[in-house]
Parts: sequence; C-alpha cells; structure tokens
Amino acid sequence: MMVADIFTTLRGLLLVIPWALELVLMDLILSALLPVSYFFPNWVYNASSFVAFTNWNWIQMIFEVFNGGEINISGDELPEGESAIVISNHVSWTDFYMIQALAVRAGMLGRCRWFAKIELRWVPLLGWGIWAMGMPMVSRKWLKDKTELDRVFAGVVVRKWPTWLISFSEATRYTPKKYEDTKAWCKQNDRPIPKHLLYPRTKGFVTTVQHLRKAKHMKAVYDMTIAYEHNHTFLSAPTIWESLSCGDLSGKRGYKFHVDVKRILLDELPEDDAGLAKWLETRWMEKGEFLEAKREEWARS
Repeated sequence: MMVADIFTTLRGLLLVIPWALELVLMDLILSALLPVSYFFPNWVYNASSFVAFTNWNWIQMIFEVFNGGEINISGDELPEGESAIVISNHVSWTDFYMIQALAVRAGMLGRCRWFAKIELRWVPLLGWGIWAMGMPMVSRKWLKDKTELDRVFAGVVVRKWPTWLISFSEATRYTPKKYEDTKAWCKQNDRPIPKHLLYPRTKGFVTTVQHLRKAKHMKAVYDMTIAYEHNHTFLSAPTIWESLSCGDLSGKRGYKFHVDVKRILLDELPEDDAGLAKWLETRWMEKGEFLEAKREEWARS
C-alpha cells in the first residue's frame, strides 16, 4: 500500500470512527425509546427526529466540509419546514448526501424518513431504532392490503407528523447493464425510454400519493434529479468509503455533484391512478432530458 493510501485510510478512520460511535449511541437511545412510543408516539417521533438530526448532520459535514464535496443545487426553492413526498433517481449509495443537502437547507433533515423492510423490526438496535423513528416499514404485500397501507402511513395521516417521505422510484441503482434491460423492457411494452434513467416503478408512487393526500399538512411532491461526473465520466460517483475518507473531492479528485429539485403541489397532480402513473412517466422523460443537458454542459467544461 502506498503512503498516500495509508494516509487516506487513517484520515478516513479518524473522521468515521467518532461518527460511527455516535451512530451506535443513537441506535441505543432510539431502541430505549421504542417501548415508550406506544404511549407517547408524538413525543418519541420528535425526540427521535432530533437524535437522527445530530448523526445525519455530522455525516453531511464530513462530506461537504471536511472532504470538500461541493454540491451544486438548482431548481425550485423549498419552503422551510414543509412536509413532502420526495422522489428521486438512484445512481449511487452516496445519493443520500444530495437529498440531505436539500433537507438541511429546508430545516427537515431530522424529519427525513425512508421506506424500510418490515423484517428489520426484529434486528437489535438498527431495526428497533428505525421502528422508533416512525420509518414506514413495509411487507411484500403492502401495496395490496388496505390495513397494511393504513398502518404504514398512520404517522403522517393520523398523527400529522412533519415528514419528508423519500423513495427512489427506480427501486434500484442505475447501471449500464440495468439501463440496457430498461430499454429492452420499454420497447417490448411500448413505453418511452428515459435518458440516463431506469423506467420508474409507478405502483408505489401512486399508492403513496393517494394515501398521503389525506394528510392536510402534506403539501407537495419534490422531484429530485441527481447527477455526478468524475474526470469526464458522467454518472460516476465516489464510493461510500471515498466520500468519507478522501479530501478535496470536488478539487483535485475531480468529482462533480449536482441535484435539481422541482416542487409540485399535490393539488396539481392527477386524481386517478392511471393519471398519476402517466405523470410519473412524463417526469422521468423530463428528468432524462435534464440529465442529458447536464452531461453536455459538463463535457464542455
């Protein structure tokens, strides 16, 4: 191993170990709150949001401040403290930095919630912490079972928790191989082919919108488009370890990061399921055009 590699590894460990220890402490605190959540769900939700904020803000600072990841943000201005359904393309495990950058600026970092598998409930610490936070935990049949749907969205709809409910509409990360599969599927099923994106899964989006429309404080859908470049290779992102250990990410290391956000009021979306599915498809075509324009812009720079 070269001296530079040893230095980078040691640097990464010095940055990550304190954060990882705090993450374990966070899971311990959240796990301890879990039994209390049955009696005081709103208090536990707010307390867990604060605990989560401390850890998520820390890792965001490692990326943006200590490691020099400069995130270029474009699009609509997001109102502070607004609850929303967040959808995004999925390029890399580092996508959460892009989403969290917007959440920090909107004062909603601690309120971010992601879909999780219901089996995680039984995983000590990690699963218990997710459960205590009010993450929507879903089973394989959740899209078909009304009782399950009501349970998944109860915190937002019934208890009116302020939330960014985040999902990657493609359900998996973009790769060239998966893109070839997407093109083949689109041709077979007479669907338009989005540029630089996989075709979106519409059922989860439609179900989420139709249920969360019942929550009066849930005002909008935030459509986020994430792009990367590394040494003139489009959609090439750093690994998680690089993002945590390497300094000067947007300088000598040559990474570029961009996130664009569109804010669409829920009242402006179609009312019926078919219309919502078509709306998502159209958004994906527009996202693809945005990514192509970004690729051309970066190629000229």
